[in-house]
Amino acid sequence: MSNHYSTSSLQAHDPYELGAAGVPYSTQADYLPIPAGATGTLFDPERLKKGYVRQEIGDGIHYVTSGAYDAMFVQTGNGVIVVDTPPLLGENMRRAIAEVTKEPVTHFIYSHWHKDHTGASGIWGPTVKYIGHQTTRDHLLRWPDSSPAPTETFETETTLDVNSVQLELSYKGQNHCEGNIFIYAPKQKVLAAIDIISPGWTPFKNCDASESFRGWVEAHDQILEYDFNAIVAGHCNRWGTREDAITSREYANDMVAFSREAIEQCGYMDLLERIGFSNPWVLWDNYFNEMTNYATQKVLTNKSSNGQTWAQRLAGADVMTKYHVYCILEAMRLEWGVLSRMESEVFIQK
Repeated sequence: MSNHYSTSSLQAHDPYELGAAGVPYSTQADYLPIPAGATGTLFDPERLKKGYVRQEIGDGIHYVTSGAYDAMFVQTGNGVIVVDTPPLLGENMRRAIAEVTKEPVTHFIYSHWHKDHTGASGIWGPTVKYIGHQTTRDHLLRWPDSSPAPTETFETETTLDVNSVQLELSYKGQNHCEGNIFIYAPKQKVLAAIDIISPGWTPFKNCDASESFRGWVEAHDQILEYDFNAIVAGHCNRWGTREDAITSREYANDMVAFSREAIEQCGYMDLLERIGFSNPWVLWDNYFNEMTNYATQKVLTNKSSNGQTWAQRLAGADVMTKYHVYCILEAMRLEWGVLSRMESEVFIQK
């Protein structure tokens, strides 16, 4: 049975057809073809057979992917260190470890507290040392579930040394969320930085549901301060390279630049005359939509540094960019302090 549906056929079967109150469907036909190499291991025969793929990306450091989620583990010769265990990986992480070692899991590192990356962390049992940022511990204690709260925490940086295998853990401030840390293996030159970039892809909606969009943008620069050959990024069926991080930073910076331009260029008087001010949400909604469309068009028609458009270069950019831009426009006002013309010219001066 084909899984290619038109928008109209999807909506026809939607029991919650809400009109303007609802959200539209997207379809296969709405997306441009996925660029070569972006699918990573998605159709790998090993993955289709086992449900996951494990790849050694550094001396004793293994990348594991299942579903649309990625994590890693590290062999030390005296126990295994696991970094994240998403629910969609779960027992497949245990199977991946068993492929290469009989060492027990002795340490678990939380990249951050979000349950889609750590919801299966409880499978490692009570004898494992759980390590994370203090904020991660605070959140897991506030909203307890099967994820054990970290037993060892830090605020800014620390180094985990197990049998002379070192991982440097650093917190550089809120980005995707509070407590989202960088995990770096200096000897192997492998970095784990979750939910900032998606190698070969644009992130999913709203800069991957980030909590600070300015922090998410700045995290690209922080990633590139590390000397790494491989990066485990949390999504999307492949590990990344330094070039992937450079590409993602360029895309993020383009969205920031054109969002700022939209705030400076998009007027409001025409909307004010046509819509009036009897319902401020109607006016504000359309004003933001106009700025979002302005910036999105600029991002998607602009040629990037390699001569390609972003839709040609990053899978999903043609449909997802508008969601990122909308969030960055909001962050321009809230985090960068760049007020819209409507705010600065109407509400402040009058």
